[in-house]
Amino acid sequence: MTRQGIQPRPDWQAKVESLGLSYHTTASEPYWDESVCYQFTAAEVDHLEAATNELHRICIEAAAHVIEKALYQRFGIPERFVPLIVNSWERDDLSLHGRFDLRYDGTGDPKMYEYNADTPTSLLEASVAQWYWLEEVMPGADQFNSIHEKLIARWKESGIKGTVHFACAGNHAEDAANTQYMQDVASQAGLETKFLTMAEIGWDGRHFVDMQKERIAMLFKLYPWEWMMDEKFAQYLPDEPWKVVEPAWKMILSSKAILPVLWELFPGHPNLLPAFFSPEPLGESYVRKPLRGREGANVLLRIAGQEVETDGEYGSEGFVYQQVCLPPNMGGKYPVIGSWIARDEAAGMGIRESDIPVTRNTSRFVPHYFR
Repeated sequence: MTRQGIQPRPDWQAKVESLGLSYHTTASEPYWDESVCYQFTAAEVDHLEAATNELHRICIEAAAHVIEKALYQRFGIPERFVPLIVNSWERDDLSLHGRFDLRYDGTGDPKMYEYNADTPTSLLEASVAQWYWLEEVMPGADQFNSIHEKLIARWKESGIKGTVHFACAGNHAEDAANTQYMQDVASQAGLETKFLTMAEIGWDGRHFVDMQKERIAMLFKLYPWEWMMDEKFAQYLPDEPWKVVEPAWKMILSSKAILPVLWELFPGHPNLLPAFFSPEPLGESYVRKPLRGREGANVLLRIAGQEVETDGEYGSEGFVYQQVCLPPNMGGKYPVIGSWIARDEAAGMGIRESDIPVTRNTSRFVPHYFR
């Protein structure tokens, strides 16, 4: 695993915009950054793929354990929403994808930082944008990336009849682009689709409906379940037999509370970091993460009594504490690997690179290849 400086394509902005990646630059700084890339060996890719499949396996076991033992209080899940989780699990509702954030430097075992199981982003970048970059810039090389093909296959296998609605918050370009990409994938799989914002979902007294009063029987939402539980329409969620992707049971895996649960179930697992619901077992050094935190917000890094904390609006819901395991320092940058699950198996990866050891929403996406 090596970090390489390369020359960006002269017209890279127009090329990624043509793929739907309009948010390639933030505050005059590139979010999509092709001035560097990462090279892997085939053996390293095999190692990441095996670790991702193993993490997916134990996460499914952990979700089953939480449901069987009714450990919802540890996750801060209100009792009235428990039937949503149980029903979606017992029906085996459609689950499309997820993204593990991993620590890896080409040596040793990949370590799981967390699992973005409900609303994983950077999908368009990982699945499409870096693939087109590879074909143009690194012809003859390969890439750990079968995300697009696996997503199409999953939609085809779903057996869905009727319209699938696709929704996200209406004020976020990245969420809209990722949602519309997934809509396009479903269309390529032969499904009827419709796009709307979360604010355009209504309730007609019996069912959730869109602006044309059409019932929403199947919804793909790039909108966290915990946010949905805070919406005005949340009172109707337990009574509506609609299908939602990602399903309600995924809110177990998307919570940071799954980290100490995994460590309890699989202590010493080579792909896990020790994690607990209190800091005492970790001593003077630990990483504190809010249960519902997103994009590196409100993360406290404590090393030998010295603390650095990111800002944000999370934490009132509680915290978990994880062993310190900083991302590798690659030329003063800190890469974290986002390893994707699609169709219940490892499907590819994307890399986010930061100037500090905590990945934030401003961290750059950089492409990769292997030979």
